Amino acid sequence: MANELQQFDEAFISVDIETAGPIPAKYSMLSLGACLVENPAVNFYAELKPVNKNSDPKALEVSGFSLETLEKSGEEPRDALTRFSEWVRTASKGRPAVFVGFNAAFDWSIVNWYFHTYIGENPFGFAPLDIKAYFMGLSGCSWSETKSSRLPPEYQIRPQKAHNALSDAQAQGAAFIKMLHARRG
Repeated sequence: MANELQQFDEAFISVDIETAGPIPAKYSMLSLGACLVENPAVNFYAELKPVNKNSDPKALEVSGFSLETLEKSGEEPRDALTRFSEWVRTASKGRPAVFVGFNAAFDWSIVNWYFHTYIGENPFGFAPLDIKAYFMGLSGCSWSETKSSRLPPEYQIRPQKAHNALSDAQAQGAAFIKMLHARRG
């Protein structure tokens, strides 16, 4: 599959995060996973120290993270975002990097805030590509049909580890590459 995507000028990078709540600044990003869509073995993962003690108990239950544990074992946000920015540039190999996410608005808003807060720039620029919207355009379906549970079997997002940012990024990248191939016929 990697050879089939070499015709694209962009480096599609699937990104997923786990957080302590729904919005940046008020809640922390707890983990960040990413992979090159054309080669998911080229990947990035970090667990971050929380920026504060705010949390939505449901978000922590879903992710399985503890703020107290990450306070001790997590990477400083500036260090993690610096590493991620360098990884994006290396993985892109000179091509424009495109942030790809399933419900990209959520992940993008938080990752973008972290990039600008901790390193002053976002290597993806200012616009993410949303897999749900891409599928809607590809298939002509309604918005309600873009939920992961309603996607056709060939586009189902099946992470190896549920709510693990890297596994989720790889699974959504696998679904997206199938959509790219379907579009190109």
